[in-house]
Parts: sequence; structure tokens; C-alpha cells
Amino acid sequence: MSDFQAAFDLIKRGTDEILVEDEFLDALKSGKTLRVKAGFDPTAPDLHLGHTVLLNKMRQFQDLGHEVVFLIGDFTGMIGDPTGKNVTRQPLTHEQVQANADTYAKQVFKVLDESKTKVMFNSQWMREKSAADMIELASTHTVARMLERDDFAKRFSANQPIAIHEFLYPILQGYDSVAMHADVELGGTDQKFNLLMGRYLQKHYGQPSQTVITMPLIEGLDGVKKMSKSLGNYIGIDEPADEMFGKVMSASDELMWRYIDLLSFESNDTIAKWKAEVAAGANPRDVKVMFAKEIVARFHDKAAAEKAYENFVARFKQGQMPDEIEEVAIDNQGEALGLAQLLKQAGLVSSTSDANRMIKQGAVRIDGERLSEPREINAGTEAVYQVGKRRFAKVKLN
Repeated sequence: MSDFQAAFDLIKRGTDEILVEDEFLDALKSGKTLRVKAGFDPTAPDLHLGHTVLLNKMRQFQDLGHEVVFLIGDFTGMIGDPTGKNVTRQPLTHEQVQANADTYAKQVFKVLDESKTKVMFNSQWMREKSAADMIELASTHTVARMLERDDFAKRFSANQPIAIHEFLYPILQGYDSVAMHADVELGGTDQKFNLLMGRYLQKHYGQPSQTVITMPLIEGLDGVKKMSKSLGNYIGIDEPADEMFGKVMSASDELMWRYIDLLSFESNDTIAKWKAEVAAGANPRDVKVMFAKEIVARFHDKAAAEKAYENFVARFKQGQMPDEIEEVAIDNQGEALGLAQLLKQAGLVSSTSDANRMIKQGAVRIDGERLSEPREINAGTEAVYQVGKRRFAKVKLN
């Protein structure tokens, strides 16, 4: 396999779309150092593994020798990205944007190589534009074209207000690619309209059109909904090593492969080998352990990863749990289920009141974690539940 084909296969792994693939392959064949751009609005700087899907792809470009630019939208952040929103977002102040930008910069270098990353702010060129410049830029698109965006179209049909400045956001994001002479732009699948705007504007200004690479929005630990702190189905990159390790191990076997494809830095050949071994009868748990160690080591260090594994083994293998645990499947039609109800349906307690009493006493554990209050269990999760010293069940909530 040629070097450029191997590079193409690596970059393509886990992507949703590459637009346009033939153009991108030609760019790799040329041997040119590509300028790869990804923009981030500094509005929510608390990162979880879902955010790192995009960062990992940037890291792969770095490892291939290309120039990666982490663009902080300090100017567009004061508008607020309307993508996926059904209401107008409140603009941020310059001070709020700057504070979030500083936090973002510290967190992303847990994934990106700081020595190989160029950080830019789009205020660098946007603040130089006059009102006449902005009008000229806005004239490149029509209202009809903007209403092709699904979120704008839905709000328009529902008679929900759309502020004029929201139409400017995708145009300004597209112009960033012009100002930066970007060869590649990365973004989530929900950003496709904005990313293609960059291709259009580069052509309008006489530049070669960038390749657009969209990355999927990763599911959380429930395996259903997008990873989100508000939904409680996330793995935060600042979490303690033991908690991070345990959360990775709690992912279903099916979800594990999706996480590995999108989040692991292991080679395609290594992952293909793992999949072949599991298909031949190897325990997927062993693969999950290797992946959990990789994730913990990335955001902590190797020593912390090994210690987290040892602690996990101590909880789950060294006599604190029986060798054989009953497996229970509960079908709740994709809906979350209260912990007390789950314990009752799994046969671990006689009633929900008994469950709540045991929870209050600290006698209930999920994957070894002692609970002190009730909680909702998301559909799609699988974990070992323990009540008291001797009652165990591995429960999957469908």
C-alpha cells in the first residue's frame, strides 16, 4: 500500500463524509503540507470524549506532518452558532469569550501536540472589516439559500424569530477559510452547511476550494443519545482516572467498537486484528481494557492508567464479586428508568421502597461505585448492580 493511500485510509476512518474524496486524495498524492482548520466557539469549554472525536482527527493530521490550526471563534462567538438551536442565542461578551478561550486552549492540548498546533483567533481578520466589507460579504448569499438550513427552515415554518445576525454566522465561518487559505476544514455532521460555505466562498474569492470532512456526533454511554454532560452519559476528559476507566468499561461491546474507531490512536491494522480476534472467540472485555488504559493514559498518564486497571480488578475480580453473575435484560422501550425500579425489576430488591432504603444506606453499587441517592439509568447502558454484600446482577437496560 502506498504512503498516501495509507494516510487516506487513516484520515477516512471514522469520518461521516469527505467532500470531495477525489480532490482530497489528489492533495495527499501531491505531497503538499495541508493547512487543516477546525473552528471552535468558546462557549462551553468543559470537554468530554465527544468533543475529542474532532480533536483526534486533527491529531492524525499532525502525525502525518500537516499543519493544524485550532481556530477559536472569539469574533463569531459573540454572535453564537445557531446550529441546532430553536431560539436565538444570547451573544457573549468579549470578556466571556476570552475566558472560555483560555480554558479551551488548556484542555485541547491533552489531545493535540502543542508544539505542532497553531492557535488563531478569527477576530484577527474580522475586526479589520468595515461595515461596507460586511455588506459585501453578506451579498454573496440569499435568504432563500440560508433557509435551506434545516434549523433555520424549521424555525421559519414555526414562526419562531430568526435574528438577522444569525444569517451572518455561516457566512463568517466560511470566510474564515478564505482568510486562512485552508486546504481542509473539519467539523461535526451538524456543521455541514457552514463547512460547505467555506468551499463556496473560497471559489468566490478565487481560491482553491477546501476539502470538507465531517465527523459523527458520538453517542454517550447509553448508546442512543449524543454524549452530553446534561444527559449524564458522558466521559469527561478531566475526570479522575478510576472514574474514567470504569465508565469506559461500562460501555456495551457494540458501543466499544464505535468508540475505538472514533477515539483510539491505534492503527487500522491493530484494530482490525482486535476485531478478528473477538470474532474468533476472544473476550471483548480484554480489548475494552486496552482501550480504557489508552484513554486514561492520554488524559492522565500511563501510571494512572495501570493503577486504575488494578483498582478495577480489585473491585471486580479479586473476590469482591462472584465468578458468575446473573444477566438480566430489561426492556423499557428506549426510555430511562429510575434506579429503584430497575433494582426491583432485576430481582435485587422486593420493592422500590426497599430499593430506596438500600440506596439511602449506601448499600447499592453500580460497577463498584457506591451510591448515596437515587438516579435515572439511561437506556442502552449495561452495568453490574450490587445490593448489600451478596446480591449481584448484570443488567442491560434496552
